[in-house]
Amino acid sequence: MAVACVLAIVPTLVVGGEVPRFEVVATGFVRPIQLAFDGPGRLVVLSHGRSDTAAAEIVWLDLGGAPVDASRLPRVVVPFATEPRKASFGSLAVDPSSGDLLLGEENGNRIYRFSADRRLTSLAVGLQHLVGGSAFAVDRHGRLVVVDYLSADTQLRSETPPPPGLDVLSDRNYQGPLIFRIDLNDEGPRPRRLDLVAPLFPRRLTPTPGREPLPRFVSVAARPDGEVIVLSSLGEVWTLTAGGDFSLLARLPSGNYQRISMALAPDGSVFVSSGLHIREIFRVSADGVVTTIARGLGDPEGIAVDRSGALYVAESALHRIIRIVPTGR
Repeated sequence: MAVACVLAIVPTLVVGGEVPRFEVVATGFVRPIQLAFDGPGRLVVLSHGRSDTAAAEIVWLDLGGAPVDASRLPRVVVPFATEPRKASFGSLAVDPSSGDLLLGEENGNRIYRFSADRRLTSLAVGLQHLVGGSAFAVDRHGRLVVVDYLSADTQLRSETPPPPGLDVLSDRNYQGPLIFRIDLNDEGPRPRRLDLVAPLFPRRLTPTPGREPLPRFVSVAARPDGEVIVLSSLGEVWTLTAGGDFSLLARLPSGNYQRISMALAPDGSVFVSSGLHIREIFRVSADGVVTTIARGLGDPEGIAVDRSGALYVAESALHRIIRIVPTGR
């Protein structure tokens, strides 16, 4: 007779030698991949759909009390487009001024706005290659910051010819990462064509003969002071200041960084959820000190930080959301 077994995986938590509190706050998802807090303080969860006709599912969680069985909660199902071009969603952010959700195509080229009246409209098009995870973020001024990558391969798969704003870089045979920033509150036409927007980075970069291009940026966060933090596929954490200075802040342990998410803490540090291959949560302080917060997680993907500094992590492989509460809180 077969005996069914359920294996509960409990991560190893380490913060400065002290063990923080670990809690399961919600179960019953189908591979949750992205998290964000909305204006009322609810946790928005983006996950894969329960059927092969769904590009994504979205659930809003009111936190508190016993763990929630998300399979019993109302959800919004976003179906695949009826056109031949179909894409699933892998990135999520919240527009602070309107409360609308921003959804990005994973391995696609478009960003959408999902409004409170459940309407999905195109917000931005013309990217070369939009990765999953924290491929974009919204800063406190209502500006959308997006990471992209320019190369011969991405130009072949992009929806449009190389962006006119990148002509000067194309003339110099530039290959490497891009950062765009657009104002969500401007009154320009929609969708915004990022192929017509000059990049925030690079601004004046002349490739050095024989020099390897910078690796792809796979995650981005925006600090309140206008500084942009990006993580490369090699685990390098870079900062781009409001004045245009670009510098290396820290290096994470070596590994395969894919579908990575970052979230800012109230103290200015950055938390990194490292995904399937590395399975750890890192904290990068404002001065570049790297600390391991948790290890042995089940494919940690989306990450969000509440006002108290507690972490919420989507353990995609275990179909649940966990909370990590620092000691003393």
